[in-house]
Formats: sequence, structure tokens, C-alpha cells
Amino acid sequence: MEGHPVSYSLTKIIELMVPAYTNFGGKVHGGTLMSMMDKAAYVCASKHAGTYCVTVSVDAVEFLRPVEVGEVVSLLASVNYVGNKSLVVGIKVLAENIHTGAERHTNTSYFTMVAKNENGDASIVPPLILESEDDVRRYCGALQRKRLRDHARAYMDDYRSNFALDNDVQQFLDKQRCIVELTPAKDD
Repeated sequence: MEGHPVSYSLTKIIELMVPAYTNFGGKVHGGTLMSMMDKAAYVCASKHAGTYCVTVSVDAVEFLRPVEVGEVVSLLASVNYVGNKSLVVGIKVLAENIHTGAERHTNTSYFTMVAKNENGDASIVPPLILESEDDVRRYCGALQRKRLRDHARAYMDDYRSNFALDNDVQQFLDKQRCIVELTPAKDD
């Protein structure tokens, strides 16, 4: 299977932020931006894979700065990593004030997508051809995030399996902003 360079599926979506996109605080709703990011990830991943792709996870969604109504939002998406059947698409979101030309980075997110064939089964994706140092850095960054996610998942699985409401947990919770008021279990 022939590979594709990162540049093959680069995707840029541009949209004007209108009043219908606002939250109760008067800023563009995070859910609106998430929906736009999901679309950009779909276009980018599907172009690279040559088939339909679905979102399976989203990493590191941090809204660094609010987006205002009237600003133009640009979503820049690129395939950062490919596995056998999955791809990681990095998305950078920029907001531009069209009156001043000032542009600011509002967030970066990473979408893991899985390619699907016409029967809905996961399908093999073409390899990713890395042509620049940035391509290599992004690929390695995706591998690091995967490694950290796998480590965190194993840690939490172990934590759940071995959890006990003991003295150590109680002492830890005493320093937190919570009140433990356990209700006695009802007899069946």
C-alpha cells in the first residue's frame, strides 16, 4: 500500500462566528468549536485513508482563549500519526478579528480516527510519509501521547481493581473540597 505525505490531506476550514453560536456568556460555545474540529478531523482523516473515518477519542481539548462573535475561525488539520487502522489528526484553531487582522491561537486538539470500509469494518490506512522536521516532531508527539494514555489507562485500571476506602483514602479526602457522607447499603 502506497503512503501519502502529510501535505496530501492537509485541511483548512474557515468559518465566520455568528450570534447563533454563542453561549450564555456571549462567547462562541465550546461545543460549536468541537463540532467544527470534528468535521475538520473527518475531512483530513478520510482524505488520507481514502475511506469513511469515525472519531474514537479526543485528547487534550483546552480552550486557551475565548472566541468572539464576528471573528473568523480557521481550523488547520493534519494527520500527525497513523497506525494500522487508526489516524491521529492534530487540529490548531485560530481566531481572527477581521477589523484589526489580529489572529490568536485558541486551542489545539488531537482526534483519533478509525478508517471504515463499505461494510463498516475497520480498514487498513496508508502509511504516513514524513517530509519535514515538523512532521517527524508531530509523529513522535503523537506516539508520546499514546504512550502516556496507555500508561494512565493501566494505572487507573489497577487503581479501580485495588481501591479500598481505607485510612489513606480518608486522609487524602480530608484535604479536598468534599464531604464524605456514605449512606448505609439497604438490605435486599
